[in-house]
Amino acid sequence: MFAPLKERNYRLWAAADLVSVGGTWMQVLALNWVILSVTGSATKMGAVVMLQSLPVLLLGSWGGALADRIPARPMLIACQAIRALLALALMLPTGNWMIYGVALASGVIGSFEGPVLGRFGSSLIPREALASALALGSVLSSAGRIGGMALGGVLIGITGPTALFLINAVSYIGVIFALLAMRTGEMRSLARASASDGGVIAGLRYVLRQPVVLIVLALSFVLGSLGRNYQVSMAAMVSGPLGGSSGSYGLLSTAFAVGAVAGGLLLAGSGKSTLRVLLGTGFLISVLQFASGLAPNVLGFAALILPIAAGAVVFDTVVSTRIQLDTAESMRGRVLATVGIVSSLSGIVGAPAIGWMCDSMGARGALLLAGAVTTAAAVAGGVALARVKGRSLNWNFVLGRPVEQPA
Repeated sequence: MFAPLKERNYRLWAAADLVSVGGTWMQVLALNWVILSVTGSATKMGAVVMLQSLPVLLLGSWGGALADRIPARPMLIACQAIRALLALALMLPTGNWMIYGVALASGVIGSFEGPVLGRFGSSLIPREALASALALGSVLSSAGRIGGMALGGVLIGITGPTALFLINAVSYIGVIFALLAMRTGEMRSLARASASDGGVIAGLRYVLRQPVVLIVLALSFVLGSLGRNYQVSMAAMVSGPLGGSSGSYGLLSTAFAVGAVAGGLLLAGSGKSTLRVLLGTGFLISVLQFASGLAPNVLGFAALILPIAAGAVVFDTVVSTRIQLDTAESMRGRVLATVGIVSSLSGIVGAPAIGWMCDSMGARGALLLAGAVTTAAAVAGGVALARVKGRSLNWNFVLGRPVEQPA
């Protein structure tokens, strides 16, 4: 389970990532507080989220092409330094334009930083430890989010939001020190793209020639858009048919966070990131999502939310693992950029869609319909992958049993 932690460079990165994620979520909490307290508008909060997501759609492909050509560590150091400056800028007593500007700049940085992070992370550990490393990364991300939100919730009432922006800026400096302290001689060398390989267009052509990658991305979009936006559906269920309170929503959020950590630990322990795990997990969480629409009370809903969150982490981590292991190293940045674009699209499309469904047919109806669609998508994805692999979708394929050869 903890094989990646044997690598000194990975230990430095994991510790820095935990601190940085915690600082990031403290800033998210503080920023939301500032927007709501100053404007009282949830719409403006949504605009900030949109400004952070749009650059990934517009620039992500170019970020991936750049990541395949340049050394990762100097690029990451520069990105962390700029993020620290942006966090400090939020401390200035300026108007909404500064918040919008920082959000847009953060999105632009993320467009280039995301693919670089993917390539850099895989260079810190042996290829066979990649699945465990990504699963541990999910655990650290969940832990950092829980810790950052909890500590930020305490500090914001004592110091106000400004201190949280400062803490986040300092967390980026910690990442820079970790990057500088790494031993470059112990890093695994990844193949780079040449300046004449075609860039963005070559990356697009490569992805279109990979049927397994296309099927995985399609599954990720459908399950991500209709099966991941539980922040919307949880609130709708609590305020609607479950008749809960703010404490009930807190309970569900805690169950979701615990499930996310459990899913990461489960995958890190098993080390199995196969397409069968991907299909099985996608089908399971879709069926559970359908069942959650029938939950009789808050506790019953929480009991389903926990395994759904665990399965979502397993599904997303296996997607990232297969994308990296099943594609050429010289194309990895561009493929990872495509994953980022799909993830952004699923959020931009899915959250409003789930919200509209909750308003139109009620929270239960939205979960039942979304669960039915994602279940059908998981089955269709299984059929498509089986055909690509030259197999039939039966229990032997699902369980990974070898095909009996004729005598």
